[in-house]
Amino acid sequence: MRRRLRPLLALVLAPVLAGCFASGGGTDSADSADGGSRLRVALAFPPAENLSPYGADSTILSRLGVTEGLTALDANGAAAPALAASWRQENDRTWLFTLREATFQDGSAVTPAAVATALTHAAQAKPVPAALAGVTFTAKADGADAVRITTGTPDPVLPLRLSSPSLAILSGKAYGTKDKADPVGTATGPFELTKVLGATAVTLDRYDDYWGGRAQAPGIDVKFVADGTARASALRTGQVDLAEAIPVAQAATLDKATREATATTRTTSLLLNTEKGAFKDAALRAAAREAVDTSVLAKGVYEGYADPGAGIYGPAVTWAAGKRTEPVGRAKAGKPDGTRVTIATYDNRPELPEVAQVLKQQLEEAGFEVTLEVREYSRLESDALEGKFDAVIGARNSLVDTGDPVGVLAGDYTCDGGYNLSLLCDKDVDRAVAKAADIADTADRQDAAMAAEARILGTDAVVPLVHQRIITGVGSSVRGALLDPYERTLVGIGTRR
Repeated sequence: MRRRLRPLLALVLAPVLAGCFASGGGTDSADSADGGSRLRVALAFPPAENLSPYGADSTILSRLGVTEGLTALDANGAAAPALAASWRQENDRTWLFTLREATFQDGSAVTPAAVATALTHAAQAKPVPAALAGVTFTAKADGADAVRITTGTPDPVLPLRLSSPSLAILSGKAYGTKDKADPVGTATGPFELTKVLGATAVTLDRYDDYWGGRAQAPGIDVKFVADGTARASALRTGQVDLAEAIPVAQAATLDKATREATATTRTTSLLLNTEKGAFKDAALRAAAREAVDTSVLAKGVYEGYADPGAGIYGPAVTWAAGKRTEPVGRAKAGKPDGTRVTIATYDNRPELPEVAQVLKQQLEEAGFEVTLEVREYSRLESDALEGKFDAVIGARNSLVDTGDPVGVLAGDYTCDGGYNLSLLCDKDVDRAVAKAADIADTADRQDAAMAAEARILGTDAVVPLVHQRIITGVGSSVRGALLDPYERTLVGIGTRR
């Protein structure tokens, strides 16, 4: 009965929500002189870190066409030119990147010195960006159009690493405060941030001097809407042109032509706190893992828009299944005997609270006593990273940080990882990840990444739940939306209505 009421609930909410999508930078249908219309976008996740390019907010900036790095990812997940037109490896630790002619949105030139400064600030940021977990480097200008980057140890995937949204290149004006970077008017993308209304909305205008050509849309008006039903309703009633992360329960309320399901490298997982609390005990982690039935989640909560969890990497990482090996060193499951645990999740991805309810039932049937904590993501992240919960249910794109399969392992599961929600610190895992990071050959690196995955899964620090297909709402008049499995892009120079 609850599911049947949802479409009706959305219709009831529609009039109430209409005011939420009034443009922050002009009218909703503001037309430019050449006939283009501003894009109206509803995003699920408000800024958690004041739009810092160094953390989770970096993908907001890349998806809106604000920031760029030296490289990008192509459709096959390989490094492609961005601000760097080309590059070559000089030796096992040194790479030379030749820059294209480009300008920052403040009018200054993208020079080798400016690029070196931007990369140096990223390397010194605290916490370290996930793309740089376990990596040190120096960046120096080389002549009029090149930057030489020297890594502390051999880094065979540096061009992939530099595609990370968290390594965006900003002008010198962005770095007024130590460890902080302000992307407003200082980036290089086709759209420039012109107004930021806290965690509520941002306004972007077209940057006419973008090196890649003039964007077809004159600007973007963005609202951050955590409620998935509200996002779907806004798209259906024509209040927005693009709405990300449509709940699977709302998909049927949209016309088939306006919903796009994209297979992604995103995995929803249960991350167990290995440092303190009940799940410091490996036997209880094993008991929790054995209690979970992932097929119920894929078929029920996700209504077929997901596959049961197989590992850290899902089916969209096409090479992973054939290289996967059994987890190494798993403990024997213990008896929960009423052990109390608190599991946290966030509601920006509306399926996650439902996942939490199903897991609560499954874990309680196994003998745990479960309390759920559901918040909006920006109010959850810092507590989760500090280990204030026994477990966290989160959705993570395994290739978003670097495009390199080793990147997520280093960032999320090593002692020095910057996004280590399970607080895992295991010497065998660290050694396996370090071994994979040193391998240059693509196939061998993949093999080593899967060996490291087997070590991580063997700790039961993470229980992969489902591999998602993300639903994006795309208005019928919209053309050129950029939907990719890495979830780094959404709006580009060809996106228009």
